Amino acid sequence: MSNPQQLRYSKEHEWLSATEDGVATVGITEHAANALGDVVYVQLPAVGDTVTAGESCGELESTKSVSDLYAPVTGEVVEANQDVVDDPSLVNSAPFEGGWLFKVRITDEPDDLLSADEYTEFSGS
Repeated sequence: MSNPQQLRYSKEHEWLSATEDGVATVGITEHAANALGDVVYVQLPAVGDTVTAGESCGELESTKSVSDLYAPVTGEVVEANQDVVDDPSLVNSAPFEGGWLFKVRITDEPDDLLSADEYTEFSGS
């Protein structure tokens, strides 16, 4: 399992892409997807919602458990991935590609996001 170098990571196991015009893509890591097991339901924040770094903004339900989805940054949701809502297994099969969760226009970013190497060390993956 390798964590893409161009992404940044939270200690709650979300990843964040580089911003394009102030908008970043958010998903959960492969490590988190594997720990959850087969994801069967995804609840994402709606377009227009404001999410706050470190706070719950959605939910992922798997055959093993239910887990909160945490926002890695503060901002306004500009897109939610309907494909993941329709087919939650994308979170497991393609966590860094088609399994992304939402896009957010960042208004504040915490200082504690991790590089890929730091996340690998933190998560042991």
